[in-house]
Amino acid sequence: MAYVASNIQVLKELEPVRKRPGMYIGSTDINGLHHLVYEVVDNSIDEAMAGYCNEITVALELDDIVRVEDNGRGIPVDIHPTEHVSALELVLTRLHAGGKFDKGSYKVSGGLHGVGVSCVNALSTWLEATVYRDGHIFRQKYEIGIPVTKVETIGDTQKHGTVIRWKADKDIFKETTTYSADTLKKRLRELAFLNSGITIIFRDERLETPKEEIFKYEGGIVHYVKELNNNIKSKFYYPEEPVYISGEKDDVITELAFQYNDGYSENINTYVNDINTHDGGTHLDGLKSALLYVLNKFLESNDKLKKKMDKDEKLTGDDVRAGIVAILSMKVPEPQFVGQTKDKLGNAEVRTIVDSLVKEKLTIYFELNPSVLEKILEKSVAEAAARIAARKAKEASRKKTIADSFSKPEKLSDCSLKDPELCEVYIVEGDSAGGSAKKGRDSKTQAILPLWGKMLNVEKVASDKVMNNDKLNPVIATLGAGVGKDFNIEKLRYHKIIIMADADVDGSHIRTLLLTFFFRYMPEIIEKGYVYLAMPPLFKIQLGKQQPIYVYTDEEKVAALGSLGENAAKANVQRYKGLGEMSGDQLWETTMDPANRKMKVVTIPDAQAADEIFRVCMGEDVEPRRQFIEENATYANLDV
Repeated sequence: MAYVASNIQVLKELEPVRKRPGMYIGSTDINGLHHLVYEVVDNSIDEAMAGYCNEITVALELDDIVRVEDNGRGIPVDIHPTEHVSALELVLTRLHAGGKFDKGSYKVSGGLHGVGVSCVNALSTWLEATVYRDGHIFRQKYEIGIPVTKVETIGDTQKHGTVIRWKADKDIFKETTTYSADTLKKRLRELAFLNSGITIIFRDERLETPKEEIFKYEGGIVHYVKELNNNIKSKFYYPEEPVYISGEKDDVITELAFQYNDGYSENINTYVNDINTHDGGTHLDGLKSALLYVLNKFLESNDKLKKKMDKDEKLTGDDVRAGIVAILSMKVPEPQFVGQTKDKLGNAEVRTIVDSLVKEKLTIYFELNPSVLEKILEKSVAEAAARIAARKAKEASRKKTIADSFSKPEKLSDCSLKDPELCEVYIVEGDSAGGSAKKGRDSKTQAILPLWGKMLNVEKVASDKVMNNDKLNPVIATLGAGVGKDFNIEKLRYHKIIIMADADVDGSHIRTLLLTFFFRYMPEIIEKGYVYLAMPPLFKIQLGKQQPIYVYTDEEKVAALGSLGENAAKANVQRYKGLGEMSGDQLWETTMDPANRKMKVVTIPDAQAADEIFRVCMGEDVEPRRQFIEENATYANLDV
């Protein structure tokens, strides 16, 4: 086939967005769908940061329609001097067009690339923009990014602001176009914390009685830190009032608030121009290096605590960040994000700015608050001691075996193939279920690891206890990739780790304990989509000698019996209380055969939300767990 000039495609205006939407919004699943809302809200937040907006409303209407309103200046509607179209149409139909490039209009901006609202327009079946400014109401309508009306004057007003209303295109978002109220509320609440004084209103108008929530926090990120710590039972929070540090250099504004609890996990959330940089970046690097430097420096002059450390040992970053809850919020005039979805900051100069500011201000704070410094150092030294003990235990374990990892446990029935991409391990509850699984499995690709006894709740213990736990060691040894900071995904023996537990309360508990362990000590296997939940059937419906019907929910049982018509009463319905009740053949046919089985992949769409849920559900504090259960009781299925 000839390759000539006519083979070269030139995508015009918004065509690239529709052709490759993932390049602009990250994905076309529910995360990408929510990203549309964030892009529009970010524009309103930019108006707030510029000082022109103090109220934003986000509404979910019926039929998957979203409406975002603000009381900012309103997008300009006059004719652009060089493009000769309305500025409103320019912003909504051209990539890299917007006021964010003019630092006279916006000193800092989350909508860096100028593609946000135009992407929303391109990926929507229709979009309607209404602008209140200059005493008039202006409106323009679009379909899949193309104007279908001119900018029309539809009335007079004294209001000012912008309303963007749209319906996402089902041809793009094939998985779903239904928004999650909880996911959006979390982000809006976050924005209200980061912009003290701004009012953000969320309305769910899909409900028979519309529900409205208002987010407004005068305390800013200090309030945010306290809120994050609310779900953690702690013998102490120190200092009682979170440390707050702020400063400005080279037009870069830094705000930091943090507080410690007696837990073992670190919870640092970073933001740049109100964008949550989930993957951190140079600002986080600067904070980590400064915190470590300052605490090691003060430890050098603390003879009492220094004696508790091994000779020549220093505190590590993990030691000093154990139990910290922190918010780092930056305002950067020219941020360099890695990727359009802005998950990581790349500005090298920001690392130096944060590092020097935190070193200076934190040193002064600790000199003025020696009791707080003493508590933080005590906790850091205790963490170092646990780390050193765990390392010594691992070194002792290595001396007992030739391999540099745990030896395979006796109860593991391994598969014959060795390629991780082809291999999967079933972690099953008890020897009975393990026996059935061994009989029914494909021994080439499927390994079976039975668990027995009570699983450790890692949310409540230090890391050295995890390393030496006889219930978790078989799991660590089976996977073969280490644990915690020594975890190496390249050594993982299986790329499908399938938790197969009974469909009852005990099974749910085991699943939760295992997931808590994976989340805390091997998060990469969840991030890469290697962890699955098996879905064994709840019922077997047998009519005479006909092929049995296996169903997975009560609703499916009703439907299956209904399909039998008059013979439904004659059918034998068996309720499976445990996997051990199934023969090997039945377990293979219903739960383990790749051609027929049903499984759920475990994902972390929002690591912070997952972190909070694990803290509430698996931590020591009963009250937040009781509140969580009460608020979510309508979603729970109990098998009693």
